[in-house]
Amino acid sequence: MAAVSHDALVAGWQAELQLGFSRDATRTVLSSRRHRGPLLVQRPFYPEGEVCHVYLVHPPGGIVGGDQLRLAATAAAGSHALLTTPAATKFYRAAPGREALLVQTLVLDDSTLEWLPQENIFFCGAQARVTTQVHLTRRSRFIGWEVSCYGRPAGNQWFTEGKLRQAFEIWCEGQPLVLDHLLVEGAGSMMQAPWGLAGHAALGSLMAYPASQEDVVGLRSLNAPGAQPDLSVSLVDHVLVCRVAGAQGEHVRARLQSVWRYLRPRLLQREALSPRIWAT
Repeated sequence: MAAVSHDALVAGWQAELQLGFSRDATRTVLSSRRHRGPLLVQRPFYPEGEVCHVYLVHPPGGIVGGDQLRLAATAAAGSHALLTTPAATKFYRAAPGREALLVQTLVLDDSTLEWLPQENIFFCGAQARVTTQVHLTRRSRFIGWEVSCYGRPAGNQWFTEGKLRQAFEIWCEGQPLVLDHLLVEGAGSMMQAPWGLAGHAALGSLMAYPASQEDVVGLRSLNAPGAQPDLSVSLVDHVLVCRVAGAQGEHVRARLQSVWRYLRPRLLQREALSPRIWAT
């Protein structure tokens, strides 16, 4: 095995993954893949026949200051892909100025894509920038979520230091529909303020397109009094935006899974079949 140079270790991992999905006569296939560095995919799975399920894998097991990871996935017309991860992504403590970068670009061309990664865990002291951009056409269909865990409350490790810049953007034919940007600083008031996380250590966002006011009403009817964690739902330019804040990432993700199970038959005309990796 070739030795890793000192300069490479100082600079951090540089990883890129490009995926292309297209439709053949019977199903969606992973028609192209190219990767550089420690970011790759396992073989596609077909638990529901036509839909291509793909698991994104980052072998080092965590992201540190200086790492730069870029994912680009393109779904051609008529294809339907579901992307998830086998485990949470961990962002470890880094020195100030040693920002880790994760950029995810999803492009849909009259196609369907589900973006359902497991949670991002930001350890105390992490310095990171995470950006997800979704580019749609008017005939595209998309359901995607992202869950962020700030610190590790179960181990009494709170996010009291560090700086995170997060963005989740939805664009349709070059026009912005939702530009969701968040700045989280461990030493700031965002973590405790009632206008921020109000003491919660986990935040989840789910976005779906195209949606209607009927979907908003339906989801609000599922939000029974006293249900935890609480779910907020709004509609912005045909994009359904759901928010969940809670004490634990697994509780937030479970809440978003219930939203996905409700929305998938309505928006994608498919029953909700959970990826097998979620059960392991």
